[in-house]
Amino acid sequence: MDTAPSAQPLTSTTPAAPNRRRVATAAALASAVEWYDYFVFGIAAALVLGDLYFPAGSSTAGVLASFATFAVGFLARPLGGIVAGQLGDKRGRKPMLVLALTLMGVATTGIGLLPTYETIGVAAPILLVLLRIAQGVAVGAQWGGAMLLATEYAPEGKRGIYGSVVQLGVPIGVVTANTVFLLAGAFTSDAAFTAWGWRVPFLVGLFVLALAWYIHTRVEETPEFREAERALAEKEKGEQASPLRTILRSHLGTVLLAGGSFAVNTATFYILITGVLDYTTRELDMDKGPVLTVSLCVSLTQLVLIPVSAALSDRLGRIRIYALGAIGIALWAVPLFLLIDTGSLLWLAVGTFVASCFLSIMYGPQAALFAELFTPEMRYTGASLGYQIAAVAGGGLAPFMMVLLLEATDTSMSVSAYIIALSVIALISIKILATRARSR
Repeated sequence: MDTAPSAQPLTSTTPAAPNRRRVATAAALASAVEWYDYFVFGIAAALVLGDLYFPAGSSTAGVLASFATFAVGFLARPLGGIVAGQLGDKRGRKPMLVLALTLMGVATTGIGLLPTYETIGVAAPILLVLLRIAQGVAVGAQWGGAMLLATEYAPEGKRGIYGSVVQLGVPIGVVTANTVFLLAGAFTSDAAFTAWGWRVPFLVGLFVLALAWYIHTRVEETPEFREAERALAEKEKGEQASPLRTILRSHLGTVLLAGGSFAVNTATFYILITGVLDYTTRELDMDKGPVLTVSLCVSLTQLVLIPVSAALSDRLGRIRIYALGAIGIALWAVPLFLLIDTGSLLWLAVGTFVASCFLSIMYGPQAALFAELFTPEMRYTGASLGYQIAAVAGGGLAPFMMVLLLEATDTSMSVSAYIIALSVIALISIKILATRARSR
């Protein structure tokens, strides 16, 4: 039976404010550059990868193949979460974050340098899939490390707002990825963009390696992990259980509920930034530049809404704010695609902006909520697994499912129904988590 503990109090070793700010900044930057590297693949998958690496068959088949490769990264994320969680709960948060950043920098740069199908044949898509798997492992390992660096350094009563600096990495990554792609498209012709311009955003991944070195040399381990490490050191070695074994034996229900509560958020997010990009440019004949600009501007609003919702969760409770966002996503699923289907850039902006608001309301408190579901000695493993299960069930399959649903039903309302179904799962999961929290 699942017996997930309640939120753990901060220890007396809480560091001084300047050190907290440095760590929070490092965690936010780590999240931003990691998600940037991850998102450039999604944009490239919608725009060019299908033709360059999967040229056989129709344009729809090429897009499906590139989105399937995009989804492979999500399938690899739980592996990154498990390995980094195990080592992060035993060896520390910082080393795993440094390792994740290094792997992501190498994989993203490798994609930018990878020859196409025309040059090396079938080896090209195989290598692309392998590099995408490496990206998935890296981002699966990164989120837990960055999130715990921020939340475990947080002063009392501010875990939500500190956790939100890591969540800000997502909109920052989206904005940066879209901006770099827009600049690459603006300064190259269509032919040049297809030939080499799309590679430029991937080569920016080299900067991740510099950030990994900075964190390795300038950031200290979190005080809560040091306390947990001392507590574990007092036990006999034979009594120490693997964090993963403990999670699977006693807290699997909490992990699954956490994943179920968040799948709708990550699915809707990836539908907006990749699925809608493909749908509007391929099916509605809208220009990619203006659509990317809308995505960029909408993501900018999240930079305000995410910390605001996180701060509200510090005052009003995580579950209450989190559930409000899930309800909003469900209610907006149908109007969202009715507006997109008009083919109007204005209504596209309105529809995605409102959807983004609900995503931000839910995403802001999510880091602190997941951290508080587990004790420090198993927190990296438990929180990472919950997050990555949601990523696989929601985000990884969402763009692929969107294309399949549109092809099978010839109506975008099938995509709305998909989002609503995930919203129902989220609200049931949230309700059970809230009931368990009250009983504790």
